[in-house]
Amino acid sequence: MKGRRSPVIRIALLVTGALLILVTPLVGIIPGPGGIFTFAAGLVLVLQNSNWARGRFVRLKRRWPRFGHYADMALRRRSFRQRQKRDKEAAAAKAEAAMLGFPQESR
Repeated sequence: MKGRRSPVIRIALLVTGALLILVTPLVGIIPGPGGIFTFAAGLVLVLQNSNWARGRFVRLKRRWPRFGHYADMALRRRSFRQRQKRDKEAAAAKAEAAMLGFPQESR
């Protein structure tokens, strides 16, 4: 678990992330995928250091789950890895139960 950052460092990282997001259109003009990486880095910094932004992001993920899946995968979030592991274990347990002849649950 990460130690608590001081408020000055958190604000500095939040401002840096916002600046990276704002600079993205300028970097996007340059040939290559630089704008994508700039936006992603800014988004990561903002989400890590702002409770308000994190809450808005959660709402966005609930409204459009497919976007949330890809965003979690791109941001390499721990919750995504845990969800992926849990789904894999559930699929393995279901396959084992089917192999042993247990009746399938109908939902």
